Amino acid sequence: MKCCDRRDLGLLLLRLGTGGVLAAHGTQKLLGWFGGGGLGETGRAMEAMGYAPGRASATAAGLAEAGGGTLLALGLATPAAGVAAVGAMAGAAAVHAPNGFFAQAGGYEYAVSLGLTAAGLAVSGPGRLSLDHALGHAVNRNWMVPAAFAVTAAAATAVVGARNRRLRRAAEGRQETLFD
Repeated sequence: MKCCDRRDLGLLLLRLGTGGVLAAHGTQKLLGWFGGGGLGETGRAMEAMGYAPGRASATAAGLAEAGGGTLLALGLATPAAGVAAVGAMAGAAAVHAPNGFFAQAGGYEYAVSLGLTAAGLAVSGPGRLSLDHALGHAVNRNWMVPAAFAVTAAAATAVVGARNRRLRRAAEGRQETLFD
């Protein structure tokens, strides 16, 4: 048997690309790298978007992106890594949903693309060019995929639901302008 084939190379490229983008995006939140705001600025932005407390939300999103992205790139704990990124992207998609689908109008296209790619990697596995393979798939068992999706779906539903309730309460009592 060969050490790798086209599928393994394709999975490696997907993992490195998606994981690298997610890791960079997460370090913007956590550390202020790559022009990001760090926890302080990102926390204030998260609070303004309806995620409270803002600093804790920024930390959770940054860890899910940076940690999940790094683990995806390495091909380590692939189910948990991919699904952590899915959860973070669900939160991002909720923020951008009012702007429609396409990113050029501020929509959720980018978040959904990253989330779906991470989900696909969580389901398919990392391939043979990965730490999971080198470690005998100790943290990449079949049962971990549905377990990770179930936990993340519950957490993302709770967090996005709480955000939506906060935004609805804030909008109550505001009156729209009838005439310009």
